[in-house]
Amino acid sequence: MKLYIKYMVSQRCKMVVKEELLKLGLHTVVVDLGVVQITEEISDEDRENLKVNLLGYGLELLEDKKSILIEQIKGVIVEMIHYSDEMPKVNYSDYISEKLNYDYTYLSNVFSEVKGITIQQFIIINKIERVKELLLYDELNLTEISYMLNYSSVAHLSNQFKKVTGLSPSFYKQMKQKRNNNLENL
Repeated sequence: MKLYIKYMVSQRCKMVVKEELLKLGLHTVVVDLGVVQITEEISDEDRENLKVNLLGYGLELLEDKKSILIEQIKGVIVEMIHYSDEMPKVNYSDYISEKLNYDYTYLSNVFSEVKGITIQQFIIINKIERVKELLLYDELNLTEISYMLNYSSVAHLSNQFKKVTGLSPSFYKQMKQKRNNNLENL
């Protein structure tokens, strides 16, 4: 049986969900971002307990099909951008459509209707969050980050970064260094 969980976006979330299922005596087969497969059927009482327990962690057990589909789309995107070693070489639309076995136009329409933004805008927001994270780690330069996230050029990354954050990547990085210096001087 599959269960779909909203806001499940990190390894820590996966551990929490697995732990909560074990507390209820339910055994997991697969625990992925946004979806869990368990070996047993879940009783109404256990479902309600799981729902309440997950809410305590800021997670939400999903019931309706559109919400489940939206979370699946978000899960594919988050996994692709934040947790895979390299971005897919095909169009994002083809990648998402293939992963979820739905026509991309349908996915796009449902996503836009429910979220109020396009899938492409959601991808851009996540890519910029990933860029911010990589800039703060200070292990890769902008050229390497640009290549890693499949930007056509550093200029394209920089323009998109500025459009989303209002800051240039270099200014964002300087702000981080200034914060660190200020903390060290306390």
